[in-house]
Amino acid sequence: MSKEVLINVKNLSVAFRSGGGTTTTAVKGVTFKINKGETVALVGESGSGKSVSALSILRLLPYPAASHPTGEIFFEGKDLLKTSEQDLKRIRGDRISIIFQEPMTSLNPLHTIERQVGEILALHRGLSGQAARARVIELLTKVGIPEPEKRLNAFPHQLSGGQRQRVMIAMALANEPDLLIADEPTTALDVTIQAQILELLRNLQREMGMAMLLITHDLGIVRRMAERVYVMQSGSIVEEQPTEALFASPQHPYTRHLIAAEPKGKPPHFDAASPVIAETQDLKVWFPIKRGFLQRTVDHVKAVDGVSVKILAGQTVGVVGESGSGKTTLGLAILRLISSSGPIVYLGKRIDGLTSKEMRPLRREMQVVFQDPYGSLSPRLSIFEIIEEGLLIQKPEWTAAQRREQAAKALGEVGLDAASSLDRYPHEFSGGQRQRIAIARAMALEPKFIVLDEPTSALDMSVQAQIVDLLRELQAKRNLAYVFISHDLKVVRALCNYVIVMRNGKAVEEGPADEIFTAPKADYTKALLAAAFDLKVAHRAAIAG
Repeated sequence: MSKEVLINVKNLSVAFRSGGGTTTTAVKGVTFKINKGETVALVGESGSGKSVSALSILRLLPYPAASHPTGEIFFEGKDLLKTSEQDLKRIRGDRISIIFQEPMTSLNPLHTIERQVGEILALHRGLSGQAARARVIELLTKVGIPEPEKRLNAFPHQLSGGQRQRVMIAMALANEPDLLIADEPTTALDVTIQAQILELLRNLQREMGMAMLLITHDLGIVRRMAERVYVMQSGSIVEEQPTEALFASPQHPYTRHLIAAEPKGKPPHFDAASPVIAETQDLKVWFPIKRGFLQRTVDHVKAVDGVSVKILAGQTVGVVGESGSGKTTLGLAILRLISSSGPIVYLGKRIDGLTSKEMRPLRREMQVVFQDPYGSLSPRLSIFEIIEEGLLIQKPEWTAAQRREQAAKALGEVGLDAASSLDRYPHEFSGGQRQRIAIARAMALEPKFIVLDEPTSALDMSVQAQIVDLLRELQAKRNLAYVFISHDLKVVRALCNYVIVMRNGKAVEEGPADEIFTAPKADYTKALLAAAFDLKVAHRAAIAG
């Protein structure tokens, strides 16, 4: 018996008109349907048109810059593209809801949790006062927020990433919609939180009988959650199959490319007798908690609490753990970018007592690459000016021609064409290209030691694999020492020789990467590995098979 169709998208196109009057077609004649109670995945890399197609269902694109040259979107027999704005308001948040990728930008930072969830109930159900509060508490309980009564007056910044996403889910499900659009709902979350959120969505869907449109680039999530899959590339749907059939026998080359895109390989071999580049002993970073009129210190947040690290030339030390575990704080402390206590030794010399002026000559050799390349590259500077900045400070005797030559060499090393890149700006590049530019900026100074802070987490799977390959090549070529900070254990396994697992500021387990991945001892490490790789068992089998 065929299922009843809930959403039927026919020949949908989406065009965007720029300020200069040029028009770009982002979606080209896309057709797909979602049945009642069904989970459908829309997959593809950044820029493929997934989110634009989904946002068109609720007409949430920036109109009039966005337009639909062709297409119809039928919901219960009505074309949503021709529905009045008044009727559409009644559908949004009631019959059809949406969860976005980054809850911090979706939640109002000035409103409490109770007000934000209650607003939806007031708009569509007319609930207020005690009735609304009771429903908000019920929803927060349902999505797994602990002690929900105590969270009603909290603001978004006072919640963790996972809790914020749960609040977004509570808002989306407040009126028990027929369709939930989940746009990369777990990309910004740790692996253990990701597993919890996916399980929560699946349970709530089963309980409420709603349909779900899941937008993602992670095929491991698709394999676990979806019944049918549409694969998008460059604005078009290139393949549609039931999930099991798609993984067992992908038909389109792009689908096969996506399935095979997981970071692979092993880190470069390094000599255990190599010199020690950087080392810490019992390193601590404690932030004071001050209270009262006189702001006395009453306690400390122990972001890093007695961690010892040793990094050899040619070695990659992976630091893993959930958000708030102290990973990034540890990396910044080793680089002397934040205050800490405990010895920090670089090339045999203690640097923890050096002033910022005394540290400056060492900055050339100790570099950092951050998670978000768009946030770490100035939008006002050209690529040459971005790379040149460090050279102006560290190589003041160089001429402009020498600096340009070094910048071009660095871009060439990371696989970008210098001639066509140096005079362009960050917004003109893709996420993967921007991360290559951030790596080139570090490499231009010819460092010995680099802290890589989640450098692949914001990237598509295939681009992640490319960046991992690039980092391995550069390490082998220059005998670089890396500290690689991540919560993505697939990437860590492909890149790191040694792993430190952190939780609440402490190292709960450490050892050679092979030992950590094959025979973890700590329960917390086992939980991290289970969350990261349970989603991937069938995925790996499909790749191998």
